[in-house]
Amino acid sequence: MKTPVTTSQVDTAKQKEEAIELPKVLRPPKKINILNNKISLILIAVIIFTAGIVVGKYKGIPFFVTEGEYAIGIFVGDSPFSLVPHPEASNPIISSGDITDISAKFVADPFMVQEEGVWYLFFEILNNETNQGDIGLSTSFDGVNWTYQQVVLDEPFHLSYPLVFKWQDEYYMVPESNEDYAVKLYKAQQFPFTWQFEKNLIRGNYRDPTIFRFNDHWWVFVTERYDVLHLYFSDELDGIWKRHPESPIVLMDANNSRSGGRVLAFNDTLIRVSQDCYPYYGMEVNAFLITELTTEKYHEVPYLGNPLLKGSGKGWNAERMHHMDAHQVKENLWIACVDGWRRKTRFDLRF
Repeated sequence: MKTPVTTSQVDTAKQKEEAIELPKVLRPPKKINILNNKISLILIAVIIFTAGIVVGKYKGIPFFVTEGEYAIGIFVGDSPFSLVPHPEASNPIISSGDITDISAKFVADPFMVQEEGVWYLFFEILNNETNQGDIGLSTSFDGVNWTYQQVVLDEPFHLSYPLVFKWQDEYYMVPESNEDYAVKLYKAQQFPFTWQFEKNLIRGNYRDPTIFRFNDHWWVFVTERYDVLHLYFSDELDGIWKRHPESPIVLMDANNSRSGGRVLAFNDTLIRVSQDCYPYYGMEVNAFLITELTTEKYHEVPYLGNPLLKGSGKGWNAERMHHMDAHQVKENLWIACVDGWRRKTRFDLRF
C-alpha cells in the first residue's frame, strides 16, 4: 500500500533539486559589456598619458620631443629667381643620416664650387656629441647624385656657413666663426680636404659672413644678432678691412638683415641673398638688387618677386627654407644647393 504524498513533501523535494549545483559547463554564460571595458581601458591610458605629460613638464620626462631638422637639396631654374626642385635629384640629397664619420643632428648652410667637372659641396654638420658645427663635404659628378666624403674642418668652436671661393688659382673659405669672436679666413692646402687658418679678417660677434669681389675691392656682409647688417671692404683679401661709412646697411629689421647665401651676379646686377628671421629664424629666402656699391655709397632695392624660396608644405623642407647658393652652368640654366627645415616629433622617455 502506497503512502500518500503530502504537499509538504513535494515542496521539500523541489528545494533539494534546486540546491543541487549544476556543472560549470551547464551554467549560462555571464554577459560581459565589452564596450564599457574598452572605454575603461582608454580612460586609464589617457590618465597615464596626461600624468606623464604633466610630470614631464616639471621633471623633464616627456613622452614626445619635437625638434627641427635641416637637410640639403638641389634646385634648378633658368635664373636664380625661378628655382625649383631638380626633377632628377632625390631631395634631400644630404641629410643627417648620410653622415658617417660623426653623429649628426642636422646638415645646413650649403655652398658649392665646381672644379674640373666635379661639384664640391661644403656644409655645416651639427655634431650631436659636441653640439657645435663642423664643416663637411659631399661630391658629385653631375649635380644630381651626391656622395658624402668626410668632415674637412673642425675647430674647438662652432663653425657654419662655409663660403668657399677661388681667387688667383687658390681656394679659400670664410665660415661663420662668431663663437671665436672673429671673421676668419682659411686657405686650402690640399683641396678639398685640408684647410689651414690664415688670419682673422674682422674681429666681432658677426654671423654669416658673405664675402665677394666687385670693382677691384673685396666686400663682406656680416650680421649682428639677427637684425643688423654691416658692410666692410678691403683693397686686398688679407689686407685691412674698413667699415663702410653707410654701415649698418640694415638696422633693427629681422626680415631682411641676415645673409642667406653667396652674393650673385645676374645680368650685370649684384644680388644680395637674405633670410627672413621673423617671426622665427630662417623662414624664407629673399633677394635684394644692389643698385649702387662704392666705398662711399650703398643702395639696394627688394626684388619684387620675393620670396625666392619658402617652405613647400610637406617633406624635408615643409616649413622653412633659409639658404641658397646658385651657379650658372650655361645660358638659361642655373643650379643651386639649398636647405630646408621641417618639424619632427619622436617618442622619448628619459628618466
